[in-house]
Amino acid sequence: MAESVDPPGPGREPRAAQATDAGRQPAVVAFGGGHGLAASLAALRQLTSALTAVVTVGDDGGSSGRLRAEFGALPMGDLRMALAALAGPDGPPATWAELFQHRFAGSGPLAGHAVGNLVLIGLAERTGSPVAALDLAAGLLGARGRVLPLSTAGIDIVADVIGLDPAAPGAVTEVRGQAAVATTSGRVAGVRLAPAEPAACAEAVAAAHAADWLVLGPGSLYTSMLPHLLVPGMRRAITTTRARTLMVLNLAAQPGETAGYTPQAHLDALRRHVPSLHLDVVIADPSAVPEPDPLARAAADLGARLYLAPVRVPGAPVHDPARLAAAFRAVFGMVERVGTVEQAGRGEQVERVGTVERVGTVERVGTVEQAAAPGGRSATAASPAVRTGPSTPPAPSAPRASSAGGSRRPLTKYPSSGDTVRRTPFGEAKE
Repeated sequence: MAESVDPPGPGREPRAAQATDAGRQPAVVAFGGGHGLAASLAALRQLTSALTAVVTVGDDGGSSGRLRAEFGALPMGDLRMALAALAGPDGPPATWAELFQHRFAGSGPLAGHAVGNLVLIGLAERTGSPVAALDLAAGLLGARGRVLPLSTAGIDIVADVIGLDPAAPGAVTEVRGQAAVATTSGRVAGVRLAPAEPAACAEAVAAAHAADWLVLGPGSLYTSMLPHLLVPGMRRAITTTRARTLMVLNLAAQPGETAGYTPQAHLDALRRHVPSLHLDVVIADPSAVPEPDPLARAAADLGARLYLAPVRVPGAPVHDPARLAAAFRAVFGMVERVGTVEQAGRGEQVERVGTVERVGTVERVGTVEQAAAPGGRSATAASPAVRTGPSTPPAPSAPRASSAGGSRRPLTKYPSSGDTVRRTPFGEAKE
């Protein structure tokens, strides 16, 4: 499902010349939700305190979903996780962060709830504002940065999914709710929001306009990243900002919503939904990119360079905050562009070897940049990436299966978790 193209706006043209002042920490806004955003924040907090997390608010499962249904409040789980990722590392702030993450055990009505979710809902009720509640909690946790919701009202994610009806494999079924979309057994053809045009959080939009860098991902493509680009006010901010925009790719396709996706398929889906999106850099781990050239071409279609760097925990499919911080530091340091060549900051020497430019431990080949592997040896260089034509077009239209009762409600809906705790494919508790 393609989104209409926003006008480029006055902020787009000078973006390549934008640079942070010498000695000033970059202002960074990170978008996402769940464990992916938490990993990004844990890395970014090592580089800057001028950091804002903008968190999706579509979760309807686990503790967040139960509290959302009971109180009509924002789903607080992903917001709580972002606060914990930015919390002070020791002393009372660390203790508060641990308490916020604590979940009640047992089989009673509190079972499975995280303490932080309850505290945030209580603060929001007392202050009358989820933004004020998050700011108060950030002070309690000594957060290095600010946490804001994408919208101050909850949103629902609605997906068109193919392959759920055995009698009509090509039919499209509407699936509603973040938890249901994330775990669907069909193929997601497109997503949208309900309501269709929710209002963006004003403070989050202001942060995006004031930023030097916007960071998307890692995280679930359809349920954590795309919602930010489907809220009209935030989409305009992201696509017209003077900031540079960076995306961190996932380490693997996610069972359910992106099963079977190649790395480049994630970028193609973004471009289909938001044709006006412009990226400057795409960061990926070499172990997750068996063929760099197709990914580099998909990145180029969005205006971006591909930067390959080891960012995963060795032997585990999760991002390593220290390695991810090193990748961010390297990319943020390349602030001056001359034509298609990026120069390093002051004091670094650029060495040209054939068609390869080396800056410190970074190699550039065509539009692919690759960080050296441990020990100083670089990975195999990819051939120059050139645009060879349009990427994969949107899936062809298919007959839509009617929802139960003939309404727009989904054929598949994720039930309340009750006294169970949802978990990621890697055993981590969901929100």
